[in-house]
Amino acid sequence: MKKPEISQNEDTRLETLMALKILDTPPEERFDRLTRIAKRTFNVPTALVSLVDENRQWFKSSIGLEVCETPREISFCGHAILGDEVFIIPNAAKDERFAENPLVVGEPWVRFYAGYPLKAINGEKLGTFCIIDYKARNLNKEDIEALKDLGSMAERELSMVHLATKDDLTKISNRRGFMMLAQHSLNLCIRHGFPASLVYFDLNNFKSINDKYGHGEGDKVLITFANQLKDTFRASDVHARVGGDEFVVLLGNTDKNQAEEIVRSFDKFMEVYNKNSGLGYAISFSHGTVEYDPRKHSAIKAMMMEGDSLMYTNKKLKNNVISIDRTCPRDSCSTQ
Repeated sequence: MKKPEISQNEDTRLETLMALKILDTPPEERFDRLTRIAKRTFNVPTALVSLVDENRQWFKSSIGLEVCETPREISFCGHAILGDEVFIIPNAAKDERFAENPLVVGEPWVRFYAGYPLKAINGEKLGTFCIIDYKARNLNKEDIEALKDLGSMAERELSMVHLATKDDLTKISNRRGFMMLAQHSLNLCIRHGFPASLVYFDLNNFKSINDKYGHGEGDKVLITFANQLKDTFRASDVHARVGGDEFVVLLGNTDKNQAEEIVRSFDKFMEVYNKNSGLGYAISFSHGTVEYDPRKHSAIKAMMMEGDSLMYTNKKLKNNVISIDRTCPRDSCSTQ
């Protein structure tokens, strides 16, 4: 028996799956309807919506199986999520990867398997929409297309869950999405003994931009800032819009000094953007940086609260400096 391999982007895949907060939830008619259709369409005893987490495959919908999960190491779906096309096993008993699999040599005596990899909006494979038979068989071209159609419908249902964690305007995570993704990322850092830092951002003079240029232009500012976060920070960092003009980033395996260095690079990147944008205003920010401390932070929420507080302290200091500079320009102030 061959165990499923682990994908190279496994951490990101798991973060995406955990962000849905769908594992171990009750059955839902929107998924059960699809597995019933599959059972009828292909005349199979079993149809599943299977989600593969770190150690198991868990069934969001299960027609024809009484169990709600099986170990990932013996799962067929664990193999299916490694590819992009429908994964088909005509006769598992004659396939060296599965011939000695407990699901083949014992209950439920799997012979035929076909699984369509279910993808999240970001392309990560979450699990499969699959059908199983206890006798050997195959699918023709029309059957494969029909399975893809049903799988795509299951993907759309999963995307509705996913969109509930996304900010409609900027298309990055909202507060709910960040709380789930960032907590999972923080847990990974804690488990492996890595540092983690959180940066809380607030845009400067955002109300003035809205008042002078209109809310449509303000929306463009928010979208631009979100895009710059995505382009500048690492793919492994978790970023989100958590308020009107407030953003946050969690940086895994990063201490506070390293995080501040990344923020300085981001600030320079924004300066270049402002210089080349041709806009009548500059996009700038205030921020607060917090490094995870188990003595102070019980969860990601505590880090956010501290980062928010530090950001406002820094913002007040920055505003005071701006006020002084405006009342006493450098070239007219006496230093005597």
